[in-house]
Amino acid sequence: MEKASLEDTVLKFLDQNQTIPDSMKFAKEQGVDHSVIVGVLKSLASEDYVKLQDKPFMTYVVTETGKEYIEKGTPEKRIFDMIPSGGLDIKTLDAMKEVFTVAKLYGMPKKWFNIPKKDSPDFGKILRAVETAVDDDAQLFKDVAEGKVIPDKKLEEYLKKRKVFDAVKEVYFATEKGDEFNVTKIQKATDLTSDMLQSGSWKDENFKKYNFNALGKPVDTGNLHPLLKARQQFVQVLLELGFEEMPTNQYVESSFWNFDTLFQPQQHPARDAHDTFFVSDPQFAKKPDEAYWNRVKEVHEKGGYESIGWRYDWSEEEAKKNIFRTHTTGVSSKMLYALAQEKEFKPKKYFSIDRVFRNETLDATHLAEFHQFEGVVAERNIGLPELKALIGEFFAKIGIKDVKFKPTYNPYTEPSMEVYAYHPQLGKEVEIGNSGVFRPEMLRPMGLPEDVNVLGWGLSLERPTMINYKVANIRDLLGYKV
Repeated sequence: MEKASLEDTVLKFLDQNQTIPDSMKFAKEQGVDHSVIVGVLKSLASEDYVKLQDKPFMTYVVTETGKEYIEKGTPEKRIFDMIPSGGLDIKTLDAMKEVFTVAKLYGMPKKWFNIPKKDSPDFGKILRAVETAVDDDAQLFKDVAEGKVIPDKKLEEYLKKRKVFDAVKEVYFATEKGDEFNVTKIQKATDLTSDMLQSGSWKDENFKKYNFNALGKPVDTGNLHPLLKARQQFVQVLLELGFEEMPTNQYVESSFWNFDTLFQPQQHPARDAHDTFFVSDPQFAKKPDEAYWNRVKEVHEKGGYESIGWRYDWSEEEAKKNIFRTHTTGVSSKMLYALAQEKEFKPKKYFSIDRVFRNETLDATHLAEFHQFEGVVAERNIGLPELKALIGEFFAKIGIKDVKFKPTYNPYTEPSMEVYAYHPQLGKEVEIGNSGVFRPEMLRPMGLPEDVNVLGWGLSLERPTMINYKVANIRDLLGYKV
């Protein structure tokens, strides 16, 4: 049906019925696509023949992942069904790493299966934790796809997190007569021509109104820096995983928040001028909450929470020294302390991406000023398996799939792991991050419950960017060569 014919149909319908309550239903009745009707209505509205009121609503479109889960079952159910009574060798799942990663992320919180630790005779296996498991999620996804269940906000977040549905915002229009309504559309002139000016006919011509709010043609200029592209990608992935961003706009931090709250002793080499930039003016920061200050002091000097502490005289002056932050973990510490002050503990996922400063010797993989990404998860009864699964999923989403873990030591995490990935230009594995489970000596003085564990991992923004863009020297990410 041509546009002029549709315009006549719309105007005659309004003349007889006064309103068109739902443009979608009207389009269906006329046998045309809704977008065509919308174009006609907006054209008529621009000349005040009709008035439009937009009516937004959400629809849920099942993704390819969702279709797979509905047809084959969720990854956790598929892995569960593969586990015999005596357990399954994890190496047999190498061919389906992505499925296994998702299965661990969602199956272990459901307590369907568990992965024994090194000191267990079943180490290297995955064992059933229950006799049977019902795949309620697959049935839920099917019901949503068939319109039997309308998601509320909480369910919508879960569907988005699992990437099984895309929530699509759609709009239909309620239409009524406008100020210039007429059952027959009068053709108006759109341009003032030279002939009109010469003949004077422009004086009697009926002109279409100009829309001075219309946008001009977009001009594509400039490009994002590779680091900003990587940052944007990281942020998007983390938001999809349910994380919220921490405020990190304070470059100068006290040694108390940067080191002491993390159970890092004041004699640690990282606190020397060889590794840290100290601020001379103002040289010292104000003390935070007195009770928390004293608990941190005591755990350093005498220990607690099944720890003997560091056994030294803790210096208040050293703790108050201002520095350029050496990592963003001080911000995480502040956020966790604030979380501990809440009346009721609620699980949280935090992340930050911002600049940090270290007195480093510049080389192909080190800068004195760089960007650190950090992720923190506070939840009851979580540990290393969840941390490895989360890190694996994160790096897979940014295109680095073959990550490896190596045990290491950190003052404020135990156990701790370094994260490595292969750099094709350097031809070797390079460290791209560090991770671990925060120690009780850090968490308990804050006031967090004893069954709450906090997982943390961090990495520089520059090194994954080097791998993705095949840059051999970190200094080439900055300056005129970019």
